[in-house]
Amino acid sequence: MVERFDAAARAVLDACRVRGLMLVSAESCTGGLVAGALTEIAGSSDVVERGFVTYSNDAKEELLGVPRDLLERYGAVSEQVARAMVEGALNSTGKADLSVAVTGIAGPGGGSLEKPVGLVFIAATRRGGPTVCERHVFKGDRHAVRVASVERALALLLDRAAAA
Repeated sequence: MVERFDAAARAVLDACRVRGLMLVSAESCTGGLVAGALTEIAGSSDVVERGFVTYSNDAKEELLGVPRDLLERYGAVSEQVARAMVEGALNSTGKADLSVAVTGIAGPGGGSLEKPVGLVFIAATRRGGPTVCERHVFKGDRHAVRVASVERALALLLDRAAAA
């Protein structure tokens, strides 16, 4: 599946190289697909510093420093947690300048009226810059939700890489 993201991943890597940026990812519902799309491309190690797959709440808390009270108050699939994930990933390393995080409900189960299947929060930040977070409700099956999430995460990375 990662070949599908080749052009977008190459654009992110090229934009980062031009600006001398390293990046880190924190992923839940995408299970490492963003990092996988980037590292599928030879030579990506000059841009990709590290990636986290934090599928469980414990992993989000332990590896990214997401506060337990945020997870309990808002749930793992929330803007608050996506922002904490992206900032925690960036703070995990002194080498990375750019970070992206994805948390959502890929389905087919796990949804509710308040948080339907397909709900995904994607956050991105650049060291010293603002954190942006998008809320999406992607349609389709589990595969379609994950593909759409990766596509949007790569687009957000490209946008943050290009931000002055």
